[in-house]
Amino acid sequence: MRRPPFPRSSVPVNPRPWGCLVRERSLKSGSAVWPFSLLLGAALFGAAGRSPAQEPAPRPPEPAVPVQASEPAAAPLPCAKIWLGHEAELEELLRTAKVVRFGRVPIGVTHPRRMFFEPGLPFASAAWKPIVPGKYAGFYESYRSEIAAYELDKLIGLGMVPPTVERRYGSERGAAILWVENVKGWNVKEDIRGPDPVAWARELVRMKMFDRLSGNIDRNQGNLLYDAEYHLVLIDHSRAFTDVLDMSKFQTQPFVDAGLWQRIEGLTMDELEPALGKWVSKGMLYAVLQRRDRMKVEIDKLVAARGPSVWLR
Repeated sequence: MRRPPFPRSSVPVNPRPWGCLVRERSLKSGSAVWPFSLLLGAALFGAAGRSPAQEPAPRPPEPAVPVQASEPAAAPLPCAKIWLGHEAELEELLRTAKVVRFGRVPIGVTHPRRMFFEPGLPFASAAWKPIVPGKYAGFYESYRSEIAAYELDKLIGLGMVPPTVERRYGSERGAAILWVENVKGWNVKEDIRGPDPVAWARELVRMKMFDRLSGNIDRNQGNLLYDAEYHLVLIDHSRAFTDVLDMSKFQTQPFVDAGLWQRIEGLTMDELEPALGKWVSKGMLYAVLQRRDRMKVEIDKLVAARGPSVWLR
């Protein structure tokens, strides 16, 4: 199905096709990597990960059958990350598209609403979070942290946080966050691995690295989404960019994505301030760099103890 054209805009349209980028260094789940993926799954999922003894035995090969004409298979759901390669276009539309109605979002302690736009756009709606910066139920929350999380995602090339922009609607000012279609919510009772267990594990490793860097203390199954190709989509960052420096407050990080870490390790205040300084305080930006430095101490210890097996490349 063809995507509808963009309305006229001052932002030039990127000719890049819609959909996800090719998954970086995706590994096939063959015999060489399967034991590793089990170990990684156990480390990431905790009790949800099955031990090798619990894995079902391989099925015997199916007997060959004659090729017959059949009904065409249903097309797989598209990759949910329609924004990759089109960030500037979607940001502009989120800021300016005409809102036609609002809907209720049944989950979320900050009571977000769903903002629906006029037809003809490449997306139908956005989450609307006009959270005035302040403390709520003991936690500092702000719509600005949502925008900062997206800007940090772009800065380190993560590609997991949907486009998020500041917008005014009526008397409210808040964050408009692209509503991602064709995704499922996380169910901790399910043992989720996808067809490529190592690639899926890499998604989780990258998520944890991002949360530790951004100071996101509120990652839970309610703000974890994934699509039919097992790409993670990260939402709900209103409690991120805290001054928390105690790394035990975040999920443990037994493995490290080498490429992502290289970009994180190279971050400087000269890069952070232009991208995020409008949305969070300079003290919060210094906290990002301090958490990065503490991540490095932990990673160095992991490498000293386990060698190169720590790195996902």
